[in-house]
Order: sequence, then C-alpha cells, then structure tokens
Amino acid sequence: MADWKITKPLGVCAGSEKDIEPGKEFFATLVETAAGLERRDYSVDFWAEHKPDVYCYWKSVMPLPDEKKKLFVDDDMLMAFFERLTEEQDPEKVNFRFVLTLILMRKRVLKYDSSRSEDGQEIWALKVTGQQRSVEAVNPHLTEDKIEELSGQLGQILQVEFDE
Repeated sequence: MADWKITKPLGVCAGSEKDIEPGKEFFATLVETAAGLERRDYSVDFWAEHKPDVYCYWKSVMPLPDEKKKLFVDDDMLMAFFERLTEEQDPEKVNFRFVLTLILMRKRVLKYDSSRSEDGQEIWALKVTGQQRSVEAVNPHLTEDKIEELSGQLGQILQVEFDE
C-alpha cells in the first residue's frame, strides 16, 4: 500500500474538475492505476451521467471548511470491499484484505472458525455473522507494526477511524 495515492477530499470532481461544494454529497472512490489504488472523488451529477469505472466507492458528504468530521463507512461497505478483494493475488492487496479481515472481526461482522495450510499459505475460514455462509482470507503473517501501518492507511483512504 505504500504506492497508493491517499488523499483527503479536495472539493473537486475528478471527472468534471468542477468544485464540490461543502455540505454536498459526492462519491469517494478507489480507482486501480498502474501505481496501485488511488482515491478519486466525483460529484453526484458526474457520477449519474458517466458512471466512472472504479474499484469500489462509497457516498459521502464534502466536509465544511475546518470541520473535523469522521465520514461514516458502514459495515456493509467494508464487507463489500473485503469481498471485492477475494481473488486478488498482489501481495499488497492480500495484506490490505487481511487488515480488513481483522477490522471486520473486531466489529464482529466476521468470526474466526478455523485455518488450514494450502500451497504454503495459511488460510483462515471465517463465518459471516447473521448469515449461513463462510468466507476465507489468507493470513500473510504481518508484524504488529505492519498491521498498524496498514490500518492507518486504510483509515486515511476511507477517511474513518477504526477504534470502535
């Protein structure tokens, strides 16, 4: 994730280059580029007309000047992002997905069930709370420092804090 371009909302639509006024809804997105995932924001009007090709997205409200506001990203959006990363093989995306796994476990959306070894990798089986299905995640055996670093970068990308 060190190559990912992490920015805060700049108040400008990435598609039309028009201002997104404070207090107005917009779509925050992650777009896959040659350098990795990059955050881009789009106005609601541009989004409706052009439907940009993005890796994932969430709807938000442009913060007011000097406003220190935590933008809300719900558990469903985190789970959708987790599932979008299922087939990824890139080590940085595998690490990113594992950190999402830990966050979703802490939020009690996922519950550890078991693990197995496959092709030299540890695979965790997890139950989805309130559903009759399981998902899997590769445990890349990250250090605590790496997990903390990736959690912080994930929080910056999504503009949230994961301390609850």
